Amino acid sequence: MKYMMLVYLDEQAMTEEERAHCYVESAQLTQDLNSTGNYLDASPLHSVATATSVRVRDGKRLVTDGPFAETREQLGGYYLIEAKDLDEAIGIAERIPPASFGTIEIRPVMEIAGLPTN
Repeated sequence: MKYMMLVYLDEQAMTEEERAHCYVESAQLTQDLNSTGNYLDASPLHSVATATSVRVRDGKRLVTDGPFAETREQLGGYYLIEAKDLDEAIGIAERIPPASFGTIEIRPVMEIAGLPTN
């Protein structure tokens, strides 16, 4: 089963040095996951300051700068993995370096007909 792991953390929780180290550790984790067949995709996201939100209400598009909601933690990146079950996904999530600074939300990916495949 595919699982999306959403990485949430306060963007100010790490120094630039800690963030650079986190990227190195995260890249190593993706190499480890790739070697075990769990890796599908992963990437950090640019700062929430670069976000754009789109809503359609009454047939009209509304585009605003910034995230949809103000929260203490922001979406900072993601991992898309293959795991046999939730227990295996949880084991992988606890290895994601930002877990010690923020939260890793695990969500099963819904498979629906009609989507293109890679």
